[in-house]
Amino acid sequence: MSNPLKKGDQLTGITLQTMAAEGKCIARHNGQVIFVQGGAPGDVVSISLTKIKSSFLEGRVVSIEAQSPFRSEPFCQHFGLCGGCSWQHIQYGEQLKYKQQQVVDHLERIGGLSLPPIRPIMGSERTQYYRNKLDYTFTADRWRTRDELNTEQAAENWLGLGYHIPRMYDRVFDVQNCYLQPDPSNAIRLLARQTALDNQIPFFDLRKQVGFLRTLTIRTTTRGETMIILQVTYDEMPWIEKMLATLTGAFPQITSAFYVINGKRNDTFHDLDMVCWKGNAYITEYMPTAVGDGELQFRVGPKSFYQTNSQQAFQLYRAAWQMANLTGKELVYDLYTGTGTIANFVAPHARHVVGLEYVADAIEDARVNSQINNIPNTSFFAGDMKDLLNEPLLREHGQPDVVITDPPRAGMHENVCTMLLKAEPKRIVYVSCNPATQARDLSILSAQYEIAAVQPVDMFPHTIHVENIVSLTRK
Repeated sequence: MSNPLKKGDQLTGITLQTMAAEGKCIARHNGQVIFVQGGAPGDVVSISLTKIKSSFLEGRVVSIEAQSPFRSEPFCQHFGLCGGCSWQHIQYGEQLKYKQQQVVDHLERIGGLSLPPIRPIMGSERTQYYRNKLDYTFTADRWRTRDELNTEQAAENWLGLGYHIPRMYDRVFDVQNCYLQPDPSNAIRLLARQTALDNQIPFFDLRKQVGFLRTLTIRTTTRGETMIILQVTYDEMPWIEKMLATLTGAFPQITSAFYVINGKRNDTFHDLDMVCWKGNAYITEYMPTAVGDGELQFRVGPKSFYQTNSQQAFQLYRAAWQMANLTGKELVYDLYTGTGTIANFVAPHARHVVGLEYVADAIEDARVNSQINNIPNTSFFAGDMKDLLNEPLLREHGQPDVVITDPPRAGMHENVCTMLLKAEPKRIVYVSCNPATQARDLSILSAQYEIAAVQPVDMFPHTIHVENIVSLTRK
């Protein structure tokens, strides 16, 4: 029998029970599950249905009839429009509870795995201004409210520099103040926008694919160094120099200024040449050593991957090092090593570390990071992981005693999981930013390995994302 409800219908008196995937709440109506966007567990709400399926419904909150005791007042004026800090209306302690449960649900439901007691999630000391990298998009046709659309405005009021509306590639809203990155991030962005307006430098139109200014990336370190990367569509040096000279002149914290010319239909620039217009070709981040007897330094270039929560990255790496249980005698393979942060972090406690990574530029950074930290027992190699990690490589460099792997959100290729089973390390430490793909991979590895420990880590407060570390031992 067809569902009598239809899209757009409103339901009242709906109690939101818990959190589900993608930050939605779970409720029930006449025995049917509803996934609700925009509420907090414990709220009693009215919702408008947005999707009707035979097995579930989806809806969005239109009004709150009774507030949850776990609600928190959103601190950002862009809350509800920006997809960045979508959980800021929920108390941080509750966020951590649901993130930990998300890890358990993925490992048990997707992986079908048997788990030991889960360690308590490691919360972030900073819940605001914790990011060291943000990407802002210029737009010639910014997102406007209904009232703005009905009001005549000068064309310059349509211009913006900010973030994409969630799930809308061609819609960007103008950011006034962001709580993600410490000073001088907000001030740099605002001056960049004003400089472009004052000098009539064209903003990019994402739909028409015309214009000049595309993106502005701001990277910062815990010791105050700042890098800016200006992305433009073509070589017009007077405009490039006006933008960069104004920003570097106003902010002495900017120790590295780059520009990149990108005429493609997308904003990715990892395959393009970066031009260092002023200052160093990198900024330097510092991190305590695993045992606290000094510090490591990591050079971060314009294309380098570095964990975006610098302080929490130390907690993540230290937990991974502890799970690896190194004695100083082990050969360690570090898969998806990036710029060698984990490899260099654990190398003082291993016999040798072999770092593997598919981005060649990152491998060069990893080698430099070993050199500047006087770490002699690392080797780094670049290539597609599913092809690079093979039997000839194992014969040349040795069978690993311990493998640490930190893949991208897509997880590991099935061939990589298969090769790990052939390599037969004593321990595998799997660091993941996506417990769903981690669960899939662990299911393959469970043929020869059992889970010894699970440690969730919150790298991104007020978001739905959670990092997770799993330690595996050979059966």
